[in-house]
Amino acid sequence: MLIATHSGKFHADDVWAVTVLDFVFPGCNLVRTRNMDIIADADFAVDVGGVWDPKAGRFDHHQKGFSGARESGVVYASAGLVWKEHGPRCVALIARTHVAHALSEESARQIAYAIDGDLVQYLDMADTGAAKNAPGSYGLSAVVSGFNLNWLDEQSAASPAAAEELRLAQFRRAMEFIRDILINAVKYRVSGLLALEQVRGAEQLEQGRLLFISNSALPWTTVVRNEMPKVLFVISHNLAEQRYMLHTVPAAVDTFEARKDLPASWAGLQGAELAAVTGVADAGFCHNNLFIAAARSYEGILRMARLALDEPG
Repeated sequence: MLIATHSGKFHADDVWAVTVLDFVFPGCNLVRTRNMDIIADADFAVDVGGVWDPKAGRFDHHQKGFSGARESGVVYASAGLVWKEHGPRCVALIARTHVAHALSEESARQIAYAIDGDLVQYLDMADTGAAKNAPGSYGLSAVVSGFNLNWLDEQSAASPAAAEELRLAQFRRAMEFIRDILINAVKYRVSGLLALEQVRGAEQLEQGRLLFISNSALPWTTVVRNEMPKVLFVISHNLAEQRYMLHTVPAAVDTFEARKDLPASWAGLQGAELAAVTGVADAGFCHNNLFIAAARSYEGILRMARLALDEPG
C-alpha cells in the first residue's frame, strides 16, 4: 500500500496523519510528491490531491469549498480528517500492543475523541491559521516544523534530489517523534481507565473517611472527588520510595482547597520534629501547605491519618 503526501516543507498535521495511517496500516510505503498521477494511484493521499473522501483514502482540506469542521466549529486539516476516520482503531491498536489491554469499541472511540480535543484539533488550528497551540517555538506544531531543512541544509545538499531525500529522512524523524507522543497519549488514558477499577475497589477505613490506595502512582483524585464524598484523606503506598503517603482530597477541580487540611501544627516539619508533634516515630515530613505527609510504615501513616481526622475544623 502507498501513502502519498506533498513534497517540500512539512507540517505537524501531515506528519500526524501519516503516522496514524502507518499505525493502522503498517508496512505502507511513503512518497512525498506533487505528481498528480502518483497521488491518484496511491492508496492514501494526505494533505494533497484536492479531495476529501475517507472511504477512498483521500484526506485533503485545501480544495475550494471545503467545509469540514467539528461540532465545536474547529475546521479540520489533514490531522483531524485522518484521526476522525482512523483514530479509534489506532487507539485500540496502541492499547493492545503497548498496554496489553483490549479496549471496547466505545472506550476506543471515547479516548480518540479526548485526544482530538486535547491535541489533534490544535494541530489543525495551527495549520489553518486559526490559532497557535503555544507561544514562541514550543508548541507541538512549531516543534515538528523545526524538523524541516533550513537554508544551510538546502545549500549543502549536492542536488535538488539529495535535498528531497534529506527532507524525507527528516519527515520520518518527525514521524518517530509524533509516534512517541501518540503512544504516550493513549497509554495515559488507558492507564486512567484501568485505575478507575482499582480506586473504586480500594479499601475504605474509618467509616469511609479514609481510603487506602496500594500504589501511589494510581490516578485517584478525580474518582475520589466525584464519587466518594465522604473520603477526607487518602493513604497511598509509594512503591519506588518504600514509604506511605497521606494525601488531602481536593474540594473541587483546579483548586488547592481541600475537603480537610492536615493539622496546622505539622506544617513544614520533618523527621524528629514531626515525630515529636505526632507521636509517630517514623514520620517523614509534612508539606508546608498541608496537603501531603509521609511515614515509613503503614502503621505510622495510619496513626497520622487518624490524628488528622480527629483534628477539629
